[in-house]
Amino acid sequence: MSNPQPSELPSLFSRNNVAVITGAASGIGRAAAQRCAAAGMRLVLFDRDATALADLAQALPVEVRHLAGDVSRIEDVERLRDVAFDSFGAVAVLMNNAAISGTGSDNWTGLEAWRRILDVNLWGVVHGVHAFTPRLLEQASRSAIINTGSKQGITNPPGFPAYAVAKAGVRTLTEQLAHGLREAQASVTAHLLVPGWTFTGMTNAPDGRQPHGTWTAAQVVERMIAGVDAGDFYLLCPDGTVSSELDAARILWGCGFHTEQERGRGS
Repeated sequence: MSNPQPSELPSLFSRNNVAVITGAASGIGRAAAQRCAAAGMRLVLFDRDATALADLAQALPVEVRHLAGDVSRIEDVERLRDVAFDSFGAVAVLMNNAAISGTGSDNWTGLEAWRRILDVNLWGVVHGVHAFTPRLLEQASRSAIINTGSKQGITNPPGFPAYAVAKAGVRTLTEQLAHGLREAQASVTAHLLVPGWTFTGMTNAPDGRQPHGTWTAAQVVERMIAGVDAGDFYLLCPDGTVSSELDAARILWGCGFHTEQERGRGS
């Protein structure tokens, strides 16, 4: 008898399953918490903003544990892990989502900003993977690790280099993790969430209004859930200005296809 395909298995985003979400107080993390709560999941939420986190936890109609901390500190992430497993025994979804913007860094200036951005956006994900994966491998039930990347870590547009470097690292880390889990024939899967232009707290919108062409955080979460349920690794989100076809073309360009084309033209 063949193993069931991912689409044939019950969704991990189901009632009474447990989701752990970092960066949960705002943006995509907050939308994920609200969507998981709507599905009846139990939640463990983590963020640096203790007040916003507590307000969110109180507003959700499900059982919630929440704690404030910094993903750049492994001891804080290990504390998160202990709260999750001590409270609920098993975790179905780990969403390593916490991140900060890339402001303050440049190609040869802003060294302290570089350190902080890499500490949160890359090391925060490394810490989540290292703290949780051994325990996920020990539990009897299936689970998924979702790491939030960015198209900047794939297509590498100019500007905000520290942010791009961190998100490129998240992509490589998650690809390696997925390969390792498959080799181990684990019941844990790894997925890379790649939002497009999304309206969140990090979006540059001086008037506070949603810029034309952006997706909402809720739309990104819906695409994430559908992709995980389908067994996809790349949870690639389009937006109102960039199609999936253009994303694919940019990724191909970034992989060096343009070099071959230029050689063919004799340049």
